[in-house]
Amino acid sequence: MAERPEDLNLPNAVITRIIKEALPDGVNISKEARSAISRAASVFVLYATSCANNFAMKGKRKTLNASDVLSAMEEMEFQRFITPLKEALEAYRQEQKGKKEASEQKKKDKDRKDSEEQDKSREEEDDDEERLDEEEQNEEEDVDN
Repeated sequence: MAERPEDLNLPNAVITRIIKEALPDGVNISKEARSAISRAASVFVLYATSCANNFAMKGKRKTLNASDVLSAMEEMEFQRFITPLKEALEAYRQEQKGKKEASEQKKKDKDRKDSEEQDKSREEEDDDEERLDEEEQNEEEDVDN
């Protein structure tokens, strides 16, 4: 749990970036307004988390999941956010799935490359052994002659 009330605030850099992206170019915002928005956003996140936690507790779970957050949005009467949240969640899941597939493909490619290198190394070792055997035979023949 947070030791100080300030620990519950969202990072100022994140809030500032979100505000700048939301406002048209050339529009400035005062430090006081940015602070007020930051506090309001922090309160909203804490309230949404508390509501979502209630849904998790009703389900006898300790971990919040996406359905808990969506239910909290509905309970908080923010229905208009549900569809964009679902879309963002689906996009996130697709992105994660793509990353996982790319990671698995990269691992398969690495394993295949390592296997090919091992095969090549074994072939070189076999070739070296054959050359040594031939050299030993030639030396034995030279000694016999």
